[in-house]
Amino acid sequence: MITYMIDKIINYKTVTTKEKINRLLEIDATQYCNLGSDSTKSEIQEVKKQSRAIYRAIKQLDPATGNLLLEHMDR
Repeated sequence: MITYMIDKIINYKTVTTKEKINRLLEIDATQYCNLGSDSTKSEIQEVKKQSRAIYRAIKQLDPATGNLLLEHMDR
């Protein structure tokens, strides 16, 4: 599901790059907000995996920002 949403946003023709990045980051923030103290380790790992996919998509749009996000995630 997340890869479909990422592809859909990246392929928008009438939206600026900044707006695409904002929409992708909004999806990422929503995922982390939906995690709670009762989330399992597998749920947390799945969100991290999806975040990495979002950051890679951002890297396609803006390499500097994408690299920054990916490097921060690796820390």
